[in-house]
Amino acid sequence: MNPEEVVNQSSFIGYAVFAIIVALLLIKAVIIVTEQTAVVIERFGKFHRIADSGISLLIPFIDRKASTINLRLQQLDVTIETKTKDNVFVNLQVSVQFKVGRSQVKEAYYSMDNPRNQIASYIFDDVRAEVPRLELDDVFAKKEDIALAVQQNIHESMDEYGYEIIKALITDIDPDHKVKDAMNRINAAKRDREAALEEGEGNKIKIIKAAEAEAEAKRLSGEGVAKQRMEIVRGFKESVEDFKKSLDTVTHEEIMQFVLMTQYFDTIKDIGSNGKNSSILMPHSPGAMKDFQNQIISGTFIGNELNTMNNRSEEK
Repeated sequence: MNPEEVVNQSSFIGYAVFAIIVALLLIKAVIIVTEQTAVVIERFGKFHRIADSGISLLIPFIDRKASTINLRLQQLDVTIETKTKDNVFVNLQVSVQFKVGRSQVKEAYYSMDNPRNQIASYIFDDVRAEVPRLELDDVFAKKEDIALAVQQNIHESMDEYGYEIIKALITDIDPDHKVKDAMNRINAAKRDREAALEEGEGNKIKIIKAAEAEAEAKRLSGEGVAKQRMEIVRGFKESVEDFKKSLDTVTHEEIMQFVLMTQYFDTIKDIGSNGKNSSILMPHSPGAMKDFQNQIISGTFIGNELNTMNNRSEEK
């Protein structure tokens, strides 16, 4: 190999090394920042600037990419055990949604070393300050108020560190299983009591309606009996008049015996048609109708005399 070739080869190697160095410098000098992120750039270990999404240039070996900050909405889930006002231990699942403000990237990076743990500490402190003021039933009923109080308190504390608290949610309330069993029994007893009251009201309505139906039935039955008796009396009257017209020799006593005998056989017929009745019939001859008539007439006279005496005593 002649001296000229050696020189050419040395020049080529020099150019190649230079090109590699330039390429490395370009690679070190150019950074690409993705959307919804920000890059903290330091110069000689001191904060220099914030690089937003897109292409950004650095001075190699002078500027340094310190960290990439996520600007998206993030969520931190924390489980907290605390005690209520009525001395019931309960586990609360609290979810806090937060993000780094685009104008506060510097504060978010330099002010807090472990932001998620520190936010969790604030959540613990606020929840354990709010829940002991409430009884267990109120914790379930006012969980939105608790979440709002936690959100406001954390927002005030974390805003100076560059973190925006968007929303605080209480996603689960889990008392001890014995307490849950007791609450379920209380609810079951309450519902049983309501069911018993409803059933009692239903039975009451049934009884009232049955009584009203029975009263209406008795009223209609009474009206029917009254009309029946009126028709019987009218029939008796017509029968007696017919007897007088057709048979001049028939006396009033004979007509009355005939009417009583007819009523007597109708009564026996009614008793026999109802299988639920228990009756004792005294044996007698057809001539006994005369005795029945005399007994009825005597009872009527005695009743009239008693009514007359009562009226006179009342007048005195």
